[in-house]
Amino acid sequence: MVKTFEWLLGRFSVDLGIDLGTANTLVSVRDRGIVLDEPSVVAVRKGSNEVLLDGGAVGEAAIEYLGRTPPGFQAIRPMKSGVIADFEITEKMLRYFIHKAAGGKKWIKPRVVIAVPWGITMVEKRAVIGSAERAGARRVFLVDEPTAAAIGAGLPVHEPRGSMIVDIGGGTSEVAVISLANVVTAECLRVAGDDFTDAIAQYIRSKYNLLIGEITAERLKIAAGSCVPLEEEIEVEIRGRDSLTGLPRRIVITSVDVREALQDPVRKVVHAIKSVLERTPPELSSDLVDTGVTLAGGGALLRGLPDMIQRETDLDVRVADRPLECVARGTGIFLENLELYSQFLEGGEDLG
Repeated sequence: MVKTFEWLLGRFSVDLGIDLGTANTLVSVRDRGIVLDEPSVVAVRKGSNEVLLDGGAVGEAAIEYLGRTPPGFQAIRPMKSGVIADFEITEKMLRYFIHKAAGGKKWIKPRVVIAVPWGITMVEKRAVIGSAERAGARRVFLVDEPTAAAIGAGLPVHEPRGSMIVDIGGGTSEVAVISLANVVTAECLRVAGDDFTDAIAQYIRSKYNLLIGEITAERLKIAAGSCVPLEEEIEVEIRGRDSLTGLPRRIVITSVDVREALQDPVRKVVHAIKSVLERTPPELSSDLVDTGVTLAGGGALLRGLPDMIQRETDLDVRVADRPLECVARGTGIFLENLELYSQFLEGGEDLG
């Protein structure tokens, strides 16, 4: 009877792969690819955690609330450094995204594969599984982000040879060497895109006495961020509040300023890459001379980053196709081959 019920649910349900990121959440549907890519943001009424817009102030509908809410409301990022910081809000966010990806069919109970940072604790894993189940998932599997990113980037992770992936997301940077579909050496650095954004805001405040919000700093990072000198430096006009007078003001920021602001967090990422290389077994290291390093995640789009890593490691460095989607694509491939990949996934029963 139980098997018959499971079969019926499987026939009428959908399987979802979720890249539950600090900055953005992407959802992949089996046989359809990525159907949703929205900010991991929820706008709520303070004191009650009631989601605004009758539960619809999630993702794209909530991002513009950041830094702009009146005293009685707030926009929350429930994920911090790739793990759940606010359980109740994460559950509401997941329920919204699952419902939306399932085409608004509330009765659907999907199987879900969720990518999580490498090396997180059992408690943190149980928190992800519990939130997804309460949000409507029938069964939840976990896969580590480096493996999902490597598969999504098209690396030959099943072969007995080393493949190196560097996934720079919003909350974490995952650096891993993978062979035979298993992580051999890895490091999860809690320095990533959000830290790049914070570093820019702090630099602007320190040098120009101008206070800017998260959205402005993020746009500045995208428009003028770089790791190496550019042939033609970029200028961007920004607006904020003068920290001395308290009045609104506008200034022009150059890519030279942004590059200087990013030096420290970028150096930490490069140091993590070199640290993983130093701990990689010799035979796999020899493979990396040929296979090089593949960059994924939003941080991979930072101008000059591949050149900087190549200079520091003396390895070929490439940016994966559509790097922002690599982890989500990887979860989608897991979904399409769930029986084959199940040995590499963790479910609730595996965590005790």
